[in-house]
Amino acid sequence: MNTLAIPSQVIALLTFPGVVLHEVVVQLLCRWLRIAMGDVCYIRFGSPAGYVIHEPPADVCQALVLGLGPFFVNSILGAFIAFPAIFPALEFRVSTTGGYVLAWLGVSIATHAFPSADETGELWRAVWSPRGSTLTRLFTTPLVAFMYGGALGHFICLDLLYGIGVVVLAPALLLYTLP
Repeated sequence: MNTLAIPSQVIALLTFPGVVLHEVVVQLLCRWLRIAMGDVCYIRFGSPAGYVIHEPPADVCQALVLGLGPFFVNSILGAFIAFPAIFPALEFRVSTTGGYVLAWLGVSIATHAFPSADETGELWRAVWSPRGSTLTRLFTTPLVAFMYGGALGHFICLDLLYGIGVVVLAPALLLYTLP
């Protein structure tokens, strides 16, 4: 049985704004948290599509901010950017060229919200290390497990489906749940 597989390099090329934003957010968080960085690559044709090499976080709080920050920034910003295009398309069935560009940009950004499997593994180890409290584990384990699933789902384009979902579902929920 043949399946249609889109190589990750093609997805990264088509969604490059999300790759760049993800790495910029990681870099800014490293600076904010005073985590030393080595090499930074915003975009490249390869795997991974971008990266920030940095020292390990000093504590669980730093690991959570560094691991979850890009997820929330990319998800929220992707939905926010696409909202002016998606809302009229859903409500009035109207779309424009600018709307398509905003929708593509939003999906591109939200697609790269998930950290890599390696980054998620580091986050999991930090949360479950002896330094992690029971309360931290209780509140963050479901989210980190979701992130791990998203990172591993990269191979079946789950990240792309997530990006589309964020961009379309956020406005749809607002539109169809408000009186």
